[in-house]
Order: sequence, then C-alpha cells, then structure tokens
Amino acid sequence: MSDDKDSEQPMHSDPDKEAIDEPTTSSAQEADETAWMMKEGVTIGLIAIGAMLLLALGLLQGTGLVDVLAPIADTNFGQWIAFGVLVLVVIAVFAWSRVGV
Repeated sequence: MSDDKDSEQPMHSDPDKEAIDEPTTSSAQEADETAWMMKEGVTIGLIAIGAMLLLALGLLQGTGLVDVLAPIADTNFGQWIAFGVLVLVVIAVFAWSRVGV
C-alpha cells in the first residue's frame, strides 16, 4: 500500500546500510554497549559545552568586555597566551576522550 508521498522519499537511501552485522545476543552485552554509548554521549556533550564556553570567553575577551584572565597575566598578550593554554587543554581532553574508541 503506497501513499502519495512515496515520490518524496530520498532516492538511494538504505536505512539498514550501516546496521551492525552481529546483533546483540545477551543482556550483559546490551548493557555494556548501552553504558559505552551513554559514556560517549555525555563526554561529547560536556566537551561541546566546554568548547562553547571557551568560545564565549574568547569573544568577550577579544572585544574587551571582560578581563577574566587578568589575575593570571597582566598584559594583553599574556592573557591571550593563557587563553591559548585553555584551548589546548580542551583539545587535549577531547583527544583523551577519543582514545580507545
């Protein structure tokens, strides 16, 4: 039975194209996979939130609206160095979260 929206379906799309070849056979395996997916989702979410906060801090720092890094560095150049270190920390945390995936 087809409806009049069949022509609007995307062409050459196979929903099972990237399906897992081996289905989950035990509840323990399913629990492990679910825990892994939850860990990955939470990790990526937290890193994305941290990156957005860092971007906002950089934009506020660049326009001169805030001077949050002043206690760390006295000069404008030193504050940008401190901001760069924060960026490297976020990148390192993201890389560390991808290890073993």
